[in-house]
Amino acid sequence: MKTSMFIVSLLVSALTAGAGSAQPAKGETVKIYAAAVVKTPLTAIAADYEKATGNKVALVFDTAGATEQRFRADPEAALLITNPVLIQRAEGAGALKDGTTTLLGRTVAGVAVPPGSAKPDVSTPERLKAALLSAKRIAVSDPSRGATVGTHFMKMIESLGVKDQVLPKITFARDGLETMRLVVDRKVDIGVSQSSEIVQASPDAMAGPFPREFALVTDFSLWHRANISPAARDFVALLMGPAGREKLTAEGIMPPAAR
Repeated sequence: MKTSMFIVSLLVSALTAGAGSAQPAKGETVKIYAAAVVKTPLTAIAADYEKATGNKVALVFDTAGATEQRFRADPEAALLITNPVLIQRAEGAGALKDGTTTLLGRTVAGVAVPPGSAKPDVSTPERLKAALLSAKRIAVSDPSRGATVGTHFMKMIESLGVKDQVLPKITFARDGLETMRLVVDRKVDIGVSQSSEIVQASPDAMAGPFPREFALVTDFSLWHRANISPAARDFVALLMGPAGREKLTAEGIMPPAAR
């Protein structure tokens, strides 16, 4: 009990640090739209925040593209976590205005198999090609819904010269989370997703990242308007602080590369 109280005390201190004499808002709801890649750590960070502040967090997860679109359509949305390229594009078109972008972290795409299954060698283009041809069922997030990995995968199988053979085997999942549910439930032989989504579903499912020639490193950024509420600003402080960084790293979201 003493340890729990100490942790809560630390969280409150982190949230109020630098805020001067202002008291954190209470009883508010912070609505966050986020790419599914951060679901596990963001859910844990939200729970810590709620416990420490008395505020609530409403989390909505989707593909990177769908997340950005849904955020723009929701006037109650406070925070957005998605691919920075999508943020830049929306800002350029005037769809996102008067905001701040902060690089949150990065992940790599890879291949997953049902836990306990033999792991195919996907370390070279030829070995990846052989693994895809051997698999009877493959799951990947739907590129038509703005899935970063799904879009990349379609280009990759075309470059490998196996699009016609692989396409009939594919189940297009709603997002990476659904891809990994199909993998863990053994409804597919291979899943293609972000490494963080694979690790969060089951560390034993990871077969390996894409080979160097097809490597996909994806950055994820936090965007919010300049006039966000004190409650939302407190959440940002926790997310970007040491406690948030620790949870993100533990679930496969690597720190941003040095600029």
